[in-house]
Amino acid sequence: MSQFSFADALLSWFDIHGRHDLPWQVVDDPYKVWVSEIMLQQTQVKTVLQYFQRFIERFPTVEDLGQASWNDVAPYWAGLGYYARARNLHKAAGIVARQGHFPSTREEWMELPGIGPSTAGALMSLGLRQYGVIMDGNVKRVLARFFAIEDDLSKPVHERAMWQLAERLCPVERNHDYTQAIMDLGATICTPKKPLCLYCPMQQPCKAHQQGLETELPFKKAKKPVPVKSAQVLLIQSHDQWLWQQRPNSGLWGGLWCLPIIEDAAEFEQLCQSLGLKKLLHRAAISHSFTHFTWQLEALCFELDADQQEHLAIELNGTWLTPQKATAMGLPTAMKKLISAVNL
Repeated sequence: MSQFSFADALLSWFDIHGRHDLPWQVVDDPYKVWVSEIMLQQTQVKTVLQYFQRFIERFPTVEDLGQASWNDVAPYWAGLGYYARARNLHKAAGIVARQGHFPSTREEWMELPGIGPSTAGALMSLGLRQYGVIMDGNVKRVLARFFAIEDDLSKPVHERAMWQLAERLCPVERNHDYTQAIMDLGATICTPKKPLCLYCPMQQPCKAHQQGLETELPFKKAKKPVPVKSAQVLLIQSHDQWLWQQRPNSGLWGGLWCLPIIEDAAEFEQLCQSLGLKKLLHRAAISHSFTHFTWQLEALCFELDADQQEHLAIELNGTWLTPQKATAMGLPTAMKKLISAVNL
């Protein structure tokens, strides 16, 4: 199928069946497109919709975001996961705010923290309405199935070939509509599981459909079993306040608020003894899954007399906050789960 006919069939479908009412589909607002693109990495549209509007209301321009502190930004991303995305977005917004203008080329976008080739292509196409090519998971899936590509696309040589294919098919005319269209087709029709081939404008010429390979492609590596780790959470309670720590800027849950977590049981016991924690109120346990491991967390809840508050805050470099106040300042989902488990 030629470039024109592929794009033409896709655009004809998009005009009738595509998504035209997403809140970041705003002409001449690359900032909203940028925020949405970063939020949509590894995250479904339905989840992003719950966060996007609130984020934009609080930080309506790139200047507002770039000039805000991380502590202001964190609560508006808390629960969305992959926090390095937010830190990079915040840092990059500061750079753009200081420059006084958005990047105007793909290469300039890619110089900013957290922006790779596909996001840069989306920002050129959807954000600036100029020529741009993307290669997200949806595009890979659509092209791998349409051309029955059985290669391992995680290998650089095959990834490069996919980029060349995507560039060959991508039209200059209505480029931003095409970009949205191919993402929409992958997200709503050519889905990872149970693709809706009956409704696909590419059904007839699609080689995977002809060969019955729709659910086999794109090629997937066998998943390694996810390791399970366990840790104990120190919940020190004084009246209605708990002792919280702000996590380091880098690493897991960077910059968010969290109860102290100790992975070594002997170390945890030693810490409780050294702090003089004796009044064990109760225990609560949760399980929380990340992409690379599952964490079994057990919270041990100790009661503390008010006159010890200041001493313990210094010892643990912590801050006394009610669970409600800590939530408002930005908590990872696992901590929200623990609050619920403790309050049952």
